[in-house]
Parts: sequence; C-alpha cells; structure tokens
Amino acid sequence: MRSSRRRLSPALVAAAAETACLLEAHAPKPGNVSPGRARPGLTYRDFVVSAEFLGQAFRRGAGRWRVGRLVHETIAASHAQVGTNTHLGIVLLLAPLAKAALRRTPGSLRARLRQVLGELDRDDARRAYAAIRLARPGGLGRAPREDVRRPPTVTLLEAMRLAAERDAVAREYATGYASTFTLGAPAIDRARRGGARLEQAIVVAYLELLAARPDTLVERRHGRSAARRVSREAAKVLEAGGPLRPEGRRRLERLDRRLRAAKPPINPGATADVVAASLFVWLLMGAESGASSGTSSRTSSRMPGRAR
Repeated sequence: MRSSRRRLSPALVAAAAETACLLEAHAPKPGNVSPGRARPGLTYRDFVVSAEFLGQAFRRGAGRWRVGRLVHETIAASHAQVGTNTHLGIVLLLAPLAKAALRRTPGSLRARLRQVLGELDRDDARRAYAAIRLARPGGLGRAPREDVRRPPTVTLLEAMRLAAERDAVAREYATGYASTFTLGAPAIDRARRGGARLEQAIVVAYLELLAARPDTLVERRHGRSAARRVSREAAKVLEAGGPLRPEGRRRLERLDRRLRAAKPPINPGATADVVAASLFVWLLMGAESGASSGTSSRTSSRMPGRAR
C-alpha cells in the first residue's frame, strides 16, 4: 500500500526550518532572548539573522549533504555574520530532521529520522565536532570520552549517546527525539487545537518540556539544584494556566524576571532548542499531510524583525 504522504522539496523543508527558528525566537519564553528581551552579548536580531543563514544553508545542502556537513556549513555561515553562538543546538537537532523529511522511504517522520541517525558515521562526528568548536557553546566543559577537542573515534550517534545524560540535544539523538515527538510537538498541536495563539502554544510547549526535565544548560552553568528549581517553577506556571490564564501570565512574568535577575542570568537554552525542533516537526507533519498546521507562509512573512 502506497504512502499518502506528500513529498517535500528541499526549499519547503528549508523554509520550515527557518520559520521554526523565527517562531521560537519570537515567543516570549522565560529566560530566553525574544523581542525587547536581550541577554548580555546576544540580541533578538542575532537570532533572526542566524535563522536566515540557516534557511540558506538548508536550501543549498539539505538534499545533498550529509548531516555533519549540513551542521558545519550552517554554523560557519551563521557565525561569520553574528560572531556568537545562537543556533548550535538547534542546527544539530534540525539537520537530521531535515534529512528525514526528504527521505523517499516509507514510514513516519520519526521512523525515517531513526534511519538517518542510524546512518551517521565518523565523518559526521568530525564535522559536528568542528561546528561545536567554532560555536564555542557556554558550559561545554570537558568529557572523559569523545571530547570535541579531539578527533572522534566513534560515529556521531555513538558520541551523542555518550553525552545523553548531560546534554538535552545529545539525549534527543540517543532516544530518537523522544522529547520532541512525545512532548514538544504534541503540546504545540494540543494548545493550538484548544484555541491558543501560536505564540502562546510555543510558550506552553516550552513550559511542559522544562517542567518534565531540568534544563541541561542551566544544570551545567548553575548546578543541579538550580535546574530542578526552575523545572518546579515552570510546573507551577502551568498549574496556574500558563500564558492562557491571567494568574498564569503573572507567574510567567515573575519567572522571567527572576531568571534574568540571577547573577549570572539563568537561560534554559537547551529546552529552547528542543522547542525549535518541536516546531519544525509540527510544521513538517502538517506539510506532509497536506493539512493546515495552524500556520502558513503568511505567518513567517508577518514575523516582526524578519531579515528580508
């Protein structure tokens, strides 16, 4: 029996990736950069510019390059423009998803993603390591095995499995993107079907992901107890209705102020990366089914600050 899935072009997949980045950056998620809410050395404009260069790189290479090259080329192009790490985790997550969306083999998007992950090799690891060194993410530290400062001796998937306990992006690789497919994307879809605006749905997904697992970037920079405390506070915001209820919105603002007032500021950036992947999956699944996913090309063209 033939699959009824709509085949996607590299241009459409790249547009979905760029749109996911723009939507993620635009949503006012506590502790993250968004319009009017910068962080030291990092502004909303940096994320918009990086999203544009991600889209360009994906249009050129998503259909031709292996995952490792797609990651490295994207990070190199973005870093040359903004000079700081904006999208490393997002690019690492979106590159395999883009390759999966373009596969002609049957099966669900997640099944095709698992095929892509299973085919990653040592050269993919080498190029991904180079991208990580170029981006210089905060709180990287040193690993006892497969440290990115040394040449890899395993495939990219094997390297991610080694790092899965300490890094949310690595955990997604190791689990076939469990948080993306079972928490993030369903949360966006559920909120949208319940009448939430897309911006609100993104914040709901962020809170659900953050409440479910402590943010690994926060844990590396501020310690395990701080990361767990932020997760508990995210759960309390959800209990009060999150961005959909007045009390939830008040708690959301208080959480944002507290995270920004911390010394140094607390940024649940790993959770934001998974939100971007969740948005990408939500957009791709809508495009593959040919159904409206609650957004369209008109959404991205109306995004404030879009660098075009």
